[in-house]
Amino acid sequence: MTHGYTTGTGMNPEPAGTYGTPYTVPQQRTTEPAPEPAPSPAPRKPGRDRYLDLLRSIALVRVVVYHLFGWAWLTVLFPSMGVMFALAGSLMARSLKRPAAGVIRSRVRRLLPPLWAFSAVVLAMMFANGWNPSEDPDHGGTWGLIELFNYIVPIGAPPYPWHIGSKSGMLEDTWAVQAAGVLWYLRAYLWFVLASPLLLWLFRKAPWPTLLAPLGLTAIVGTGLVTIPGETGNAVSDFAVYGGCWVLGFAHHDGLLKQIPRYVSVSCASLIMAFGLWWASNHLGPDGWDLNDIPLAQATWSFGFVVILLQYSPSWQELPGRLAKWDKLVTLSNNRAVTIYLWHNLLIMATVPIIDLAYELPFMQSERAVAALDGAYTIWMFALVWPLIGLMVLAVGWVEDIAAKRKPRLWPNGTRTDRPRTSTGSHRG
Repeated sequence: MTHGYTTGTGMNPEPAGTYGTPYTVPQQRTTEPAPEPAPSPAPRKPGRDRYLDLLRSIALVRVVVYHLFGWAWLTVLFPSMGVMFALAGSLMARSLKRPAAGVIRSRVRRLLPPLWAFSAVVLAMMFANGWNPSEDPDHGGTWGLIELFNYIVPIGAPPYPWHIGSKSGMLEDTWAVQAAGVLWYLRAYLWFVLASPLLLWLFRKAPWPTLLAPLGLTAIVGTGLVTIPGETGNAVSDFAVYGGCWVLGFAHHDGLLKQIPRYVSVSCASLIMAFGLWWASNHLGPDGWDLNDIPLAQATWSFGFVVILLQYSPSWQELPGRLAKWDKLVTLSNNRAVTIYLWHNLLIMATVPIIDLAYELPFMQSERAVAALDGAYTIWMFALVWPLIGLMVLAVGWVEDIAAKRKPRLWPNGTRTDRPRTSTGSHRG
């Protein structure tokens, strides 16, 4: 989840008078040879846009940090979901040069197997803890069983218990909500993919109305002006909030943003972002400045932020300067984006029982040692979650390769032993 596959070819200028172009004045022959035309630049090889890959990696890291620490200001600092949807939209526009049915089939195929691996583990854990969807009061009878289909194809919201197990158990009793709650992104991504042929056609017919329509829809359904109940309302709200970013991906791919003077696009984006902050300041949710709780602020802030990121897009074929040392991690995270996103919340919770084992160590029996561990608990969670994510990449990440019809790879970080074409994960294309 786009991407900046860019190509460029130089064209030699045609000298005057060639290909039958008449001169109006006879030219006098000279003894000095005519200067040779300047050589054209070497054709640029198609490849990954490393700037967009870097943005995707930053977005994934920000998602993990946000879900671990819960810092509301991170949604303002870097609106990860808007960035990820924009990058996916850009790749979708590039891919739709091919027949739409085949492109959609390819995207869905890349999405589903990683979801199935995740769903198998999460559902097994829920059932092992005694959850019965047909008896769940929040879902109800046969309909709860039917909703399990969303763990196979995420067209709607999957069911899960709000409380399961014991508060004194290895995982807190809300672990199912936190583990399965991330699936909203796959649902939104799937609907964007299905709608993309129509959206792209509309964008190329009427770019500005199509680009701005999601913001208008958010102003209707994301502010309470029109209320759509239940998960249908959540799905429509997600589609509206991030629809502008998805269509911005189209604009980036088609070069529309580059046709606008930078000072104009950045100025307009800044005004839209300022409106988002103003709206948020007057509609703060239970977590303060968390834009996830303020749809219109999320939509406008993400939209303006993405405009600026894509307007300044340098289209790197290689990470420059000091960024080059992160090349392997950027490549790995892009190749395993779906795996990292799906599993990170469950792995964050898995750090808790592991760290709790430290309290049983002999040198941890003093009050001072216990207080020190208590004070640094979330730091230890942060340090531990990344190795766990690495282990999960090794354990199930290869499913993304199977889904993309590639040879399975355990650690696709772009080293010489991993030279097959890099992937971006199913929702990156």
